[in-house]
Amino acid sequence: MTGRGRSGRFASDVAVAAGPAVSVVLPARDEAGQIGAVLGRIFATVRTPCEVIVVVDTDSDPTHAVVQRIAASEPRLHCLVGQYGPGPASAIRYGIDRAHGPVVVVTMADDSDDVRQVDRLVALVRAGAVVAAASRYSRGGRQVGGPVVKGLMSRAAGLSLRLFAGAGTADATNSFKAYSAAFVREVGIDSRQGFAIGIELTAKARRLRRPVAEIPTTWRARADGQSGFRLVAWLPCYLRWYLLCFGRPLTVAELKAACAGRVVTASRQAAPGALP
Repeated sequence: MTGRGRSGRFASDVAVAAGPAVSVVLPARDEAGQIGAVLGRIFATVRTPCEVIVVVDTDSDPTHAVVQRIAASEPRLHCLVGQYGPGPASAIRYGIDRAHGPVVVVTMADDSDDVRQVDRLVALVRAGAVVAAASRYSRGGRQVGGPVVKGLMSRAAGLSLRLFAGAGTADATNSFKAYSAAFVREVGIDSRQGFAIGIELTAKARRLRRPVAEIPTTWRARADGQSGFRLVAWLPCYLRWYLLCFGRPLTVAELKAACAGRVVTASRQAAPGALP
């Protein structure tokens, strides 16, 4: 997966020695059949010096053994057993907390995302965006397969947030995003269910009036296995962050108070009817 440069050192060794410019985080559960191909594609196509962090719920998951075998010959790859509890939100938070790069990209282990776009997402964050989304619903993007109801709801949410809340992306709910690690540390992650971290950090960026950017992407439903997405169970969490996108600009302190459910004490008059 790597080659020798003129110095004779492996490119992966150089990346590790210099420190990663991007940390790619993949939450994974029962993905032993897919993870090898996904990791191979990441290491073959990502040119930015990277580390790749796969987070599983337990070391008894067959995914863990597969990743460990690959990591034995790939120093940029790390397989971690999450310590924040089960589920994708906990896995993503755990991976981000252990990332060393100034940019973090979250992508899925089921081969649904086009990981060849990682470098383009990283470039948007380096250019100043705190959130860079791979968008299925912007011009040039598309979604192939997947549950119809989920797709319609996701599209409606994304397009309405861009049009009415100025969210900066037409696909706030997609998990395939790049983040400024400094921004994530500044605002924190509150989601504890599902894949809501993508819309949460988009909402927080919007309320702080921080830059959000996007590129079009093609998302493809997994070829085998079952999706771990739980629409009914996770909908309230998504709705919470959807509503947070709307409202006046907030300071970081005000944002954290709003996310904690406390009354926001604004230093300026809020518009009548504005959401906190």
